[in-house]
Amino acid sequence: MAPGPAGHTPVFERRPTGGGAAGGAAEKTAAEKVVALTFDADMTADQGNRAKAGERFDNPELIALLRRLKVPSTVFMTGRWAEEYPAQAKGIGTDGLFEVANHSYSHYAFTADCYGLPVVAKDAMTRDVERAFSAFRQAGVRNVVPYFRFPGGCYDDAALRALGPANVTAVQWDVVSGDAFATDAGAVAEQVLDGVRPGSLVVMHCTRSAAPVTAEAISRIVPELRKRGYRFVKVSELMEG
Repeated sequence: MAPGPAGHTPVFERRPTGGGAAGGAAEKTAAEKVVALTFDADMTADQGNRAKAGERFDNPELIALLRRLKVPSTVFMTGRWAEEYPAQAKGIGTDGLFEVANHSYSHYAFTADCYGLPVVAKDAMTRDVERAFSAFRQAGVRNVVPYFRFPGGCYDDAALRALGPANVTAVQWDVVSGDAFATDAGAVAEQVLDGVRPGSLVVMHCTRSAAPVTAEAISRIVPELRKRGYRFVKVSELMEG
């Protein structure tokens, strides 16, 4: 996508038929039975000790399930996650089924008052995004797209202006799966199935400690959406229409 007004980072989100952030592409995808499943690989810069103690911020079972079900997906990965799980990051990022987008390096917020997350200083925002891309390169991730998801989805005009030099497109969503800290896979599946519309962008997670029932929910969501005539696409395809 072209830069926004005054060099601001553009924002892509699903819109109803008749208009959208990506113009004709958004209108087209909003009229087709396509849906993009996106998975956030969250890990903050200070969670290394928890990982060493055995907490799992990865979810290889979920990735394996997506492969078995042949579901094209976009993984929004933090740089810290790529450093903690370089083999998995490389495996995801060299598999044509997936594309890897930027979810910041540290999973710190880009605005104040964002779900209690620590906040990145304004003058460090671009460096934080670039540091994540660097971590991807170090891990051997190749299928990288220039998209960015704000931690918590929180942003303001100042953040969009600050990230202009990073040359990324911010990606939001219209369906919240509710898988974060959920314990009922059926409820997560129901929430996604109730919310999906043609052209929807679904946000989910691929971190076992924070989203332990996501794989089970996906095993219900994917067959049902296919039964309803939906086709799964990556965010890049959703943007292109």
